[in-house]
Amino acid sequence: MTIIDGKQVAADMRAELKLKISELKDKGKSVPGLVAILVGEDPASKVYVGMKEKACIEVGLYSKLDRLSAETTEAELLQLIEQYNNDEKIHGILVQLPLPKHINEDAIIEAISPSKDVDGFHPINVGKMVIGKDTLLPCTPHGVVELLKRYNIETKGKHVVVVGRSNIVGKPVANMLLQKKAGANAVVTIVHSAAEDLTTITKQADILIAAIGVPEFIKSDMVKDGVVIIDVGVNRVEDSSKKSGYKLVGDVDFANVSEKSSYITPVPGGVGPMTIAMLLQNTYSAYLKLK
Repeated sequence: MTIIDGKQVAADMRAELKLKISELKDKGKSVPGLVAILVGEDPASKVYVGMKEKACIEVGLYSKLDRLSAETTEAELLQLIEQYNNDEKIHGILVQLPLPKHINEDAIIEAISPSKDVDGFHPINVGKMVIGKDTLLPCTPHGVVELLKRYNIETKGKHVVVVGRSNIVGKPVANMLLQKKAGANAVVTIVHSAAEDLTTITKQADILIAAIGVPEFIKSDMVKDGVVIIDVGVNRVEDSSKKSGYKLVGDVDFANVSEKSSYITPVPGGVGPMTIAMLLQNTYSAYLKLK
């Protein structure tokens, strides 16, 4: 069994990107620019945005962070987005979700220029992804595909079972892996809570991607020997032995499922670090197209 080290792959990607940006600077060229907009005081969002800002600095991206109060109106946020849509120094616009309830998230996502939508959430970019056109891809599922590529895990003709159908992970990762291209070309099944016998399907998986949001949902009797496990879940569960009072676990019962796996991602340290790495890569890709 091989542990898929997302932390190391993400570090490798940041190093590769740092070199590319350094070369731009050496040639006297402008560098890719990313703005993150944080509305309100959501603790998890604050931590995540801070991590993104630190990663931008590490690779040499131009980084800007706008912290807005929870009372910011939808109209004010839309106006700010339009300002960055027209800002030549900014190539990527990220509005941290979730937003306060009085702001329509769909309206905000659709206001971002598709060419600067580094989260890959805009309907135009989602549509391009589905039909296999070159576009900015959503970061977490793109990170999953990148991990499979970097570990030389064959996907062509393999049965990939995706547990979960969210717009952020389940649906996009399924679409990416069924595309007729290198690093994909898989036979993909999406399974979810409506399945009468979920285990019958998960046991067929050559590659199982768990993105259901239920702690340690996937048990060892739900997978076959030699399966590749990609665990996208991040769940807090109580643990009195920890100073924080909780520990992080995935959607997979790691201790038992790992014994049957050929490859498996840990939580934390698997898919998680890849999300920010792909965000930086998307910003660089957007820069190349926009310059």
